[in-house]
Amino acid sequence: MRAEATSTAVRVRRRGLRGIGVGAVGRGALAFAVLVLAAGAVLWGAFAGSSARLADGVTIAGVDVGGMTPAQARSTLEQRAADVAATPVPFTAGDETWPLTPRQLGVEADWASAVEAARREGEGFGPVRGIRRLQTRVFGADIAPPVRVYDAALTYHVGRLARGVAQAPREGAIRLRGLTPELVPAQTGRALDVRAAEATIVRALATFGRAPVGLPVRLEPPKVTTEEVRPALAHARLALSAPVRLALGETRWRLPRWRIAQLLALPANGTTTLTIGGDPAEEWLDGLASRVDRPPRDASFSGNEDGTVSIVPSAAGVELDPVATSRRLLAAALTPSRRLAHVVVVESSPEFTTANAKALGVTTVLSTYATGYAGSADRINNLRLAVRFLEGARVAPGATFSFNDRVGERTEERGFRSAPVIVGAEYEEGVGGGVSQVATTVFNAAWEAGLPIPERNPHALYIGRYPLGRDATVNFPNLDLKFVNDTDGWIVVHAGAGGSGIFVSLFGVDTGRRVVSTPGPLRETGPPRTELERDPTMLVGQRIVESDGEPSRAVSVERIVYDRDGTVRRRETWSTSYRSEAKLVRVGTKPLPEPPKVTKPPEETTPTTTTPPATTTEPTADDPPPGG
Repeated sequence: MRAEATSTAVRVRRRGLRGIGVGAVGRGALAFAVLVLAAGAVLWGAFAGSSARLADGVTIAGVDVGGMTPAQARSTLEQRAADVAATPVPFTAGDETWPLTPRQLGVEADWASAVEAARREGEGFGPVRGIRRLQTRVFGADIAPPVRVYDAALTYHVGRLARGVAQAPREGAIRLRGLTPELVPAQTGRALDVRAAEATIVRALATFGRAPVGLPVRLEPPKVTTEEVRPALAHARLALSAPVRLALGETRWRLPRWRIAQLLALPANGTTTLTIGGDPAEEWLDGLASRVDRPPRDASFSGNEDGTVSIVPSAAGVELDPVATSRRLLAAALTPSRRLAHVVVVESSPEFTTANAKALGVTTVLSTYATGYAGSADRINNLRLAVRFLEGARVAPGATFSFNDRVGERTEERGFRSAPVIVGAEYEEGVGGGVSQVATTVFNAAWEAGLPIPERNPHALYIGRYPLGRDATVNFPNLDLKFVNDTDGWIVVHAGAGGSGIFVSLFGVDTGRRVVSTPGPLRETGPPRTELERDPTMLVGQRIVESDGEPSRAVSVERIVYDRDGTVRRRETWSTSYRSEAKLVRVGTKPLPEPPKVTKPPEETTPTTTTPPATTTEPTADDPPPGG
């Protein structure tokens, strides 16, 4: 794409003309008019010249075309342009030089338009043409032709020049050489004025001169001068002059000079002050916090042997104030003597205080249920993690507890691991495997407390270590376990893990309830299905039973909840069906070997004999030897 200049620049160099004052017209008017006409006639005759030739004193792009016909002028200009089209103009900025040619940028002058503009400089009728040509001869007129340029090439080359010219300003700064601070002087930067440079380049390439052309460069002073960071240099030298000690109570830490150097953030990138900061400082402060911090302890509840509940009081914690500690450390480092900084800590309050715990009015152990560990270490990890999430859950009167809401999604990011889970009627590996045992434990605690249980999902397969018909499975987010607090006070879930298993207790106000559970018989409702597994290592016809499987089963459990006065609060029957576990049989698919081939003995044949001559008798090979 080519872009063309929007106007023709015509530069006319003439001396200024002053106006002449005229008195009253009266008697001299006629004489003056005669004089003007006579002068015009003289100028026309002397300077009008031929309209077929350009006026003397006219130049185009510095080339004198006066007295030429338009055709001669255009031919002359085009020839000169062709002669220099491949000759570069050196463009300079600082110590750098970039040669460019008109051909590289597709620069083409419109000589026809320039010649036409030159012709108009000498136009006019009669004396007017003479006056204009006289003015041009005296003052001269230089015409700059319109120019076309290839935009993409111009943008590319000016961008390349801009990158070569660009030099970012350098801010005054301080750096360390070993443990010695030194000053980094500020430095002025520079940048190419792109728009002005484009105009300069196009204008220069449209002329015939090939002298070096300077590019317009803009200076960019630094934001921070050398003098502005010089005070910080003295501070840095003092900070690194000797070790600093930290104190917290009776504890002391010694920071050697090399450690202080790691913690200092020296003036750089526009800053002028010395501070404690940066990644090494944050890492060191985190390490100090791990030694100093003592997290607050929330109030909790503990069940007693007599069925009462005690409150374990809350306790405030302490934590490092890194900002205040950094300020004190820097102040100590900038002190010539007694370089001691005191660590600043602030008190951190528990979220659940002793007063909060007392306000719940929890006094009684409503129920406790425990289940033992089973399975892999990863499964046991999942059990322990889930009970940690359960611990301390509080359920308001009339509210519903949701296992999934409290424990949350079982993911590796939250610490859960892959362990066996029941999917359909099969055991598979899944993240969070084993958490259903925790749900079963919660279910039985709610069962024994006589609480309503609006949602419970049994396992697909019968698990013998749980009470008949009293197991529960969960799967986030679609399978949940829920119970309702229908008591007059708050309920607190107390859950934990011991050396042999997990437990869940429900604490609340004394309800006086009594729960009676009556399980029915475990009935078989169908034989196990058979699944065949093809085994290419066994011969066809061979069968091995890997697992006998389990039949499908069903059971019903009745729960009766009695109030303190013996009246029945709730009577319900829970029916549960379990799927069968497949009988697994391996069957051979290896082809049977072919039976060995039986070779038949050769059949006996009667030899064919010929009657020998009467004079000769000899036995054949099949005849018995003489005397046999």
